[in-house]
Amino acid sequence: MDSQCPVCRTAEVISGKWTLLIIRDLADSSLRFCELERSLEGISPRTLSLRLRALEELGVVQRQTYPEVPPRVEYALTDKGRALVPLIEDMRAYGQRWLPVEGTHAGSRDLAAVL
Repeated sequence: MDSQCPVCRTAEVISGKWTLLIIRDLADSSLRFCELERSLEGISPRTLSLRLRALEELGVVQRQTYPEVPPRVEYALTDKGRALVPLIEDMRAYGQRWLPVEGTHAGSRDLAAVL
């Protein structure tokens, strides 16, 4: 990776599997672990935990623990994390325009088949 290239450095942050979806889900509000797990269908608790920890270390996500019984923990985007939201919104717009859901556009193909 070219550490001088800002695109390479950004790709390093967002390229992990599930990372963009975690940021997408936290874009509107803070969420508890179980809420993220439900939203991210197919993610294992271990993977979610590791990804949240990595994003916390990068300063993209912050973890807030509340002194309640049982303990409540919420995750939220930091300013650094919120700065990635326009990128996700651009990806959403691109997907809606250029990658229609199967059956919604004549001639559309499954993305996995193309790649």
